[in-house]
Amino acid sequence: MDQLIADSQQILTDYGLKVLAAIAIFVIGKWAARLLTRFVTRLMKKSNIEATLVTFVSNLSYAALLVFVVLAALNQLGIQTTSFIAVIGAAGLAIGLAMQDSLSNFAAGVMLIIFRPFNTGDFIEAAGTSGTVLVVNIFTTTLKTGDNRLIHVPNGNILSGNITNFSANETRRIDMMFGIGYDDDIKQAKAIIEQALKNDSRVLDEPEPTIGVAELADSSINIAVRPWVKTGDYWPTLFALNETIKEMFDEARISIPYPQTDVHLIKQD
Repeated sequence: MDQLIADSQQILTDYGLKVLAAIAIFVIGKWAARLLTRFVTRLMKKSNIEATLVTFVSNLSYAALLVFVVLAALNQLGIQTTSFIAVIGAAGLAIGLAMQDSLSNFAAGVMLIIFRPFNTGDFIEAAGTSGTVLVVNIFTTTLKTGDNRLIHVPNGNILSGNITNFSANETRRIDMMFGIGYDDDIKQAKAIIEQALKNDSRVLDEPEPTIGVAELADSSINIAVRPWVKTGDYWPTLFALNETIKEMFDEARISIPYPQTDVHLIKQD
């Protein structure tokens, strides 16, 4: 009887020590997980990473560390954790297959936030859509079009194609083409265009505008005009120059010919 009591006390003591050790592992591990998560969060914030990504990665890191702590505590109690790991792995695989497209968009969102091909407020063209970037989320990027529509573009579609960032540089070149008739004076037309560019204060002196005959077309002589402006002045300057040069051509009686075809009739007896 005394031996049975002694054995029972020994079992309770050993098991109690395991329980205490498991509790200690869980408490200390949970504290360490929080501490490590805070460190990672601060590190990402110092790197100017998008706030949405910081929150998501922090929560994901804490959850992963907490799962590891729980498995370690269960292992200390003598519970076989191999089956738990297998179940978690199978569940992760099933979720990954079910959310394949979403995970692809998530990975693309992380890449966009890290490498920053564009920032909030930039005007871009990507995935067949153009607009101003409002926000880069984990799965989608929100663009506002010129007519005030909101378009949510999957990040995977953006990253898989070309990205044109019209706001990346401080200056942009305006590409314009003006056609004049073959009977008009080329030098006079170029002088008028040059004067129009000088009269517009938004046109930059450096780089110097380019004006030259680009093509002897079927119905017109096409003059290429390439002024440089600040990025924010691109569209207002383009509209204004088109109108101004047309009016100056009209005053100088320089024609902008319509497409035309000369037809020669041969009279036969």
